[in-house]
Amino acid sequence: MKEQSLEMESTPESPTLVISEQIRVNGTITAASLSTDGKLRWKTETGTDRCLNVESEVLGFSAEGSGIRVRVFAEMERGFYCSGSRGDRARKDFVLEPLTEESKRVWCEKLTEFIESLGRPKRLFILVNPFGGKKCALKVFHSEVQPLLEAADIHYILQETQYQLHAKEIANSLDLSKYDGIVCVSGDGVLVEVVNGLLQREDWEAAIKMPLGVVPAGTGNGMVKSLLDSVDDPCTVSNATFAIIRGHKRSLDVSTVLQRQTRFFSVLMLAWGFVADVDIESEKYRWMGSARLDFYSILRVIRLRKYHGCISFIPALGYENYGDPINQNDGAGSNFVTWNQNQEDNDKVQLRGYQGPLSCSEDLEWRTIEGPFISVWLHNVPWASEDAMPAPEAKFSDGYLDLIIIRDCPKTAFLGLLTKMNDGGHVKSPYVMYLKVKAFRLEPGQQAGDPTKGGIIDSDGEVLARGEGTYKSEQRDLMDYGPIQMTVDKGLASLFSPR
Repeated sequence: MKEQSLEMESTPESPTLVISEQIRVNGTITAASLSTDGKLRWKTETGTDRCLNVESEVLGFSAEGSGIRVRVFAEMERGFYCSGSRGDRARKDFVLEPLTEESKRVWCEKLTEFIESLGRPKRLFILVNPFGGKKCALKVFHSEVQPLLEAADIHYILQETQYQLHAKEIANSLDLSKYDGIVCVSGDGVLVEVVNGLLQREDWEAAIKMPLGVVPAGTGNGMVKSLLDSVDDPCTVSNATFAIIRGHKRSLDVSTVLQRQTRFFSVLMLAWGFVADVDIESEKYRWMGSARLDFYSILRVIRLRKYHGCISFIPALGYENYGDPINQNDGAGSNFVTWNQNQEDNDKVQLRGYQGPLSCSEDLEWRTIEGPFISVWLHNVPWASEDAMPAPEAKFSDGYLDLIIIRDCPKTAFLGLLTKMNDGGHVKSPYVMYLKVKAFRLEPGQQAGDPTKGGIIDSDGEVLARGEGTYKSEQRDLMDYGPIQMTVDKGLASLFSPR
């Protein structure tokens, strides 16, 4: 049969056929077609219509002998029909066998043209953290990630991280012209290191546009959980890998955490109080995997701490009634946030790479809340881990941080809040203050009832600062246990995303 190659224009409402003819599919002769919207259709031997969406279900294809092997990763519940479901995906191959060599050439040409038009990555640099979580990232890569990449004809370079901040060093010096993206097979920590490495390059403006992908293989997988949950996909290694293969991208806010001349770039969260204590102090139970967080949370509830201190912030529209206004001219400026840094100090150090927002408009009203606090938690995306959603209203690139504050709460009620965090229900509690902020300042203090002990300031799973008497307080951290401030740069980074 003669193939039809129609080059007329089409619209999404009325896609035209690129090819329509009789071919063999898995050994059975049937009518098959490929349309301009990427739908591959044929009839089964029982007369049932079968459809594959090339964009959302096909990894790739290869010419093998007289046939074309189409490698598919699709949801199984509806049996590979065009109308989708939210079932788990699985690998399956279909063999198309055109009846002539010329027909086979045209099918390969048109399939190639469509897949090329999708802008999928062809070359990836992959970082694997062999120490994160249950130390199984390398096994995860070889058993689940690598087969999908190879099925999609994606070339890659694999490198294991050897020590803390190794990923940051790699990203800082990597020849980015060789790759279409950087993928982190790890928890959230390696992603954060990569962002910091890219933003500290001299060519940071171009470097930070490099799309970043995350495959869950660590203790905290909040970023990839947030990405997949946004389209109701289960948080699995294969779904995360397929999202990278498809090549869709979305922008991501980046926060600059600043203390004098020291900067840290955050993409996930910043915590002080209960959350930071659990995140960092539970490291002694790392052998438990992600269960260490639940276990240590209970221990910390039993001996619940509060911390003296003060926070200041610029609220988003609709949140102006939270806190008390700050009068810039009343002389009580210890709590007032001065964002325009002393120029003399700035001139002393020439920082390499991205500086971050150094000032906020004086036209915006600052608000303040005094402690003591049980927990202060800022989040950039909804999920902190695969089973904790502290910020259900957070967006990837809205230019705001979601601020969750708990000042006072009975232990039994606090335990109840933790059980509701898996679906964001905790934010409805009268003990929880939830708002969005454009900028933020923290002035941390000592434990209530024990002025000899400070707290921990944690950002994206890394300790920024520790007060005296805290867990591993003898270690030297990036910042001092003193005032820090945060600003948000809207949509600065780019992520591979399911949509």
